[in-house]
Amino acid sequence: MALLFSDDEIQRAWTELDEPQLDGGWELFTETMNVKIYRLYNKETGLYEYKVFGSLAGCAPDLCADVYMDLNYRRQWDSYVKGGPRSSCCRWSDSVRCAELHEKDYGEQKAIYWEVKYPLPLSNRDYVYVRERRDLDVGGRKICVVLAKSSSVSQCPEKKGVIRVRDYKQSLAMESDGSGGTKVFMNYFDNPGGMIPAWLVNWAAKTGVPGFLTDMTKACGNYSSYCSNSK
Repeated sequence: MALLFSDDEIQRAWTELDEPQLDGGWELFTETMNVKIYRLYNKETGLYEYKVFGSLAGCAPDLCADVYMDLNYRRQWDSYVKGGPRSSCCRWSDSVRCAELHEKDYGEQKAIYWEVKYPLPLSNRDYVYVRERRDLDVGGRKICVVLAKSSSVSQCPEKKGVIRVRDYKQSLAMESDGSGGTKVFMNYFDNPGGMIPAWLVNWAAKTGVPGFLTDMTKACGNYSSYCSNSK
């Protein structure tokens, strides 16, 4: 499989586990549950880019990575995907639901398609993005990096009444915290477009990220059982 991201992009992600890069306007946004979230204001969009530093207790890095990459399992545990009672990524509305989530070979490349239902009067959003996981050995340290970004795939045309999210990126780096858990760094930006107030999108990040990490910790604990039942 062709590499989707450069070695430099991979390195920039995992090095923040050691040396967080917070110059140039990054500010501490919130700190909770062993998680620190920093943000950087984007003047063009009125939105923020986020960096997350934290840990997942009791979850080994390889297990975290497997859970994160397994889209079928994600439908089981991530309420943002499966349309549960409350979204783990966007808690401002109980009406946000996933309409479709799958990975598909579109000819040009394999990509993930994700349509998210929004409450009226807001239009649904959909994402087309690529991602890549690399498991690294850095001087004896086992580090997993997962990068994702928006992609333009001609075989996946836009749907009428659905806003295509064209500006999305995420990087995730994980390694052992030395105590049976996982040290995590995540960098994230998402511009949903349309008429959603910027303050609402920014507020969702403050509550959504800690919730997502909590849900993922629980999912790691149940993954072995899920895999056994799926055989």
